[in-house]
Amino acid sequence: MLCINSELTDPFLNLALEEYYFRNSREDFFIAGINDPSVIIGKHQIANEEVNNRFVFERNIPVIRRITGGGTVYHDHGNVNFTFISSGEPGSQINFRKYTEPITDYLVSLNIDARFEGKNDIRTGGVKVSGNAEHVFKNRVLHHGTLLFNSSLSDLRDSLLQSTAQYISRAVASNRTSVTNIAELSPGVGSADELKHGLLEFVMGRIPGCVPFKPSPKDMDEIADLAETRYRRWEWNYAYGPPYRFINRFRFRGRMHCCDLTVNDGIIVASQITGSTLLEQAGRDLRGMRHYYPDIESGLSTMYPDEASEIALSLF
Repeated sequence: MLCINSELTDPFLNLALEEYYFRNSREDFFIAGINDPSVIIGKHQIANEEVNNRFVFERNIPVIRRITGGGTVYHDHGNVNFTFISSGEPGSQINFRKYTEPITDYLVSLNIDARFEGKNDIRTGGVKVSGNAEHVFKNRVLHHGTLLFNSSLSDLRDSLLQSTAQYISRAVASNRTSVTNIAELSPGVGSADELKHGLLEFVMGRIPGCVPFKPSPKDMDEIADLAETRYRRWEWNYAYGPPYRFINRFRFRGRMHCCDLTVNDGIIVASQITGSTLLEQAGRDLRGMRHYYPDIESGLSTMYPDEASEIALSLF
């Protein structure tokens, strides 16, 4: 097994690095890294259903779709990400317990009562410290997860959408659950970077033949290209996924309004806003636009220069 200590903090590049070796190598890998603040959604999720658009755009936090399933997670410098890539017999690759066992054993070595619970979580005292997801392609499996060390739990909460609006689709919705930071449980570890290096050493000592590996300049060029052509693109992060219908009731200028949007490939193909003649035209103007907060705010700014942001946020 080849062991990569990723010094990258760009989440676009780290996701591309995983996929590159998953698809272009027959070797087994273990990767550990730390990302800049970002919201990472599951492959089959609707980005707008998962994120608090006001918060992520005000903070310039990117929303990025990964190739694995599961729910939405928040990354920052207090969160350690780990990845296993390996080959196996078709039909037997999905095995969350297999890939979380070294992680739970490492946490136990830090005197943390860590256990694999539920479908894909590592928990301590019933509270989640790690979420995990997997993707299979032919005989290859990619398993990755998070380890909350001293992540900003307030930013984590604020970046995720909590709304009474309704998204109707076949998409996989996140299952919100209580989380905690490892730093509160293991005072002997001083930083997320220390946790990352400790995890790398533990895995290398546990798995026979696990040796350090550094991507070549050629590999890094290919990884950067993959980040550019997939992970930095609106078409992947927002437009990919099933069609959906969005319904919301909201108050504007003291009156209740209702919006009803139908979205396909990220584009609003049908839209209606009722409640006042004031916004009826705005509803019609939405057709053909991307269901993307910056676009809608910009599109409404001509007619409603002082209220475009307020109206736009009601449409997510």
